[in-house]
Amino acid sequence: MKKWLTTEYPEIIFEDNEVGRLKKRLFDAPMAEIETILDEYEIPSESELGKGYTYIQSTPRAVAIEKRKKNDIVFVPIGVTENHGMHNNTGLDTYMCTQIVEGVRRYTAKHGAECNICLPPLNFGNHPHHHLGMAGTMIFPPEVVQEALIYTMAGLWDDGYRKMVFINNHGHLWTLVGAIQEFMKRFQLPAVVRVIDWHRAVREFFFVTDRPDSLSTNFIHAAEAETSVAQLLFPWMIDMKYVQDSTPERLIEDGHFDLSVDPYRRPSRWSEGEGHIAIERYATPEGVVGTPSKAHVDKAKRPIAAILSYLTQVHDHIRQAFPPGTVPDPRKVTLRDPAEVEPYCREPMSAGWKSIHELPKIGIWDKA
Repeated sequence: MKKWLTTEYPEIIFEDNEVGRLKKRLFDAPMAEIETILDEYEIPSESELGKGYTYIQSTPRAVAIEKRKKNDIVFVPIGVTENHGMHNNTGLDTYMCTQIVEGVRRYTAKHGAECNICLPPLNFGNHPHHHLGMAGTMIFPPEVVQEALIYTMAGLWDDGYRKMVFINNHGHLWTLVGAIQEFMKRFQLPAVVRVIDWHRAVREFFFVTDRPDSLSTNFIHAAEAETSVAQLLFPWMIDMKYVQDSTPERLIEDGHFDLSVDPYRRPSRWSEGEGHIAIERYATPEGVVGTPSKAHVDKAKRPIAAILSYLTQVHDHIRQAFPPGTVPDPRKVTLRDPAEVEPYCREPMSAGWKSIHELPKIGIWDKA
């Protein structure tokens, strides 16, 4: 029988495995320990998007190759431009992801196995229907987003980065999942690829409790939770003198659709329907759904410590299972003949290596 790690809050439990035990420890940790974790990851720090030797694209190629040979895991933040209220920046989703993965890079560098991070392949995303028509929200069609990510994965694979972790904050998860599935079907290569909605990965830390550092409202678009995180990660982009609260308008009885991190375990995720709420332009033209005025930097510290620790665990588990230069056994994760796959798995530009652009077409998903 499955064992669970319980808390004083019946709605918050953790699975009794390495992931669950990590989260339970952080959930129970005193704030002094949380502060120490944030210090280890150097949170907060200025953005590294324009800093040398941080992202693959800002590092001399010779150095990037040597670094990749020691650690070929790459984190890929997903960018988007979206109205998050007058007090927040429209690049909020992007900077949440870049600031988090930059912290993981700094931490792994200190511990001798620096991970890689790739510049956001997107600065604009796909969006749910209820965000249509909002000034400041720039929308790409889902097929544009998917193809951009598919060919990002292809390019990373070709350059020897065959373990890819996409970090997302924005409400277009279905598009990212579709891109990963299509990449694997189309190219049939032994990659390790996943996407993590970072806030959902540590959802328990966003649940409302009676703790002093708890949020007072549930995680939802541009409100208390996201604003608190922004205040911690990039306060120089936020100006609370412009903050406005709002109240969404529901058109049918509540209880069917959950919120961003599924706090109520309702029958459907928020993204699994439309028409039950008024669209943002008419109901919440402020660009927020809730009360960002309640935000405080301390409310973000435990969730951010949790996601940094969890992503490090993800990194370590991938590295343990597949050391640098290795990939999953093609006989277990692809329909291609292992002998056919072997040249593509070699060190890029080495003798006998083949590029993904030389890969024979296979399967009914051929769109190349």
